[in-house]
Amino acid sequence: MAKINWAGQSCFQISVSNSRDHLADIVIDPFDEEIGLKVPSFSADILLVTHQHHDHNNIKAVKGTPFIISGPGEYEVKEVFIKGVLAFHDDSEGKERGVNTIYTIEAEGLRFCHLGDLGQKQLTDEQLEKIGQIDVLMVPVGGTYTISSLEAPKIISQIDPKIVIPMHYQLPKLNVKLDDVEKFLKAMGKNSIVPQDKFTVKSSTLPKDGMEIIVLQP
Repeated sequence: MAKINWAGQSCFQISVSNSRDHLADIVIDPFDEEIGLKVPSFSADILLVTHQHHDHNNIKAVKGTPFIISGPGEYEVKEVFIKGVLAFHDDSEGKERGVNTIYTIEAEGLRFCHLGDLGQKQLTDEQLEKIGQIDVLMVPVGGTYTISSLEAPKIISQIDPKIVIPMHYQLPKLNVKLDDVEKFLKAMGKNSIVPQDKFTVKSSTLPKDGMEIIVLQP
């Protein structure tokens, strides 16, 4: 089982447990509060940083003494398997904004993928092979610095996850201008979806047919 909390931008905490006990807290991309949002008091056993921009790498904001991963490679920490896949922050092989790491996380029969600040308009065959089958995909949709609400559906169709959680979009206090989530939902053919405070998922509760979009609120 996994509980997913979203803090805004690309920052998530995924808490993984089995039927007997708690396994690990994974935090991804904690941000600097200069962007206008407040970082919740997340603690982590594992901390993932997709790239070294201040709205993604504020590791000091996270409690605990986590194992920090900040690039491609394969890792195993506390029965959680993590793979970092090299990607780009723009659509010109990093010439504008540099590199970005896509992470896959595997635990308790679930496979997650966090795309970071992906700027590529489509993934390569090699990237898709490394990513593999995904249950829960966290995808940026805000445009400007990442793929936009209109470009995200192409990436989603390439990965074909069971659940999609949009991230990195406009929020009331965010002082960066991004697309809002409604634009993405419209592009996906969905009417407004009621946001949830947090989302709990088990391998047994994944959608059997089709794909579900979950909107979280920070």
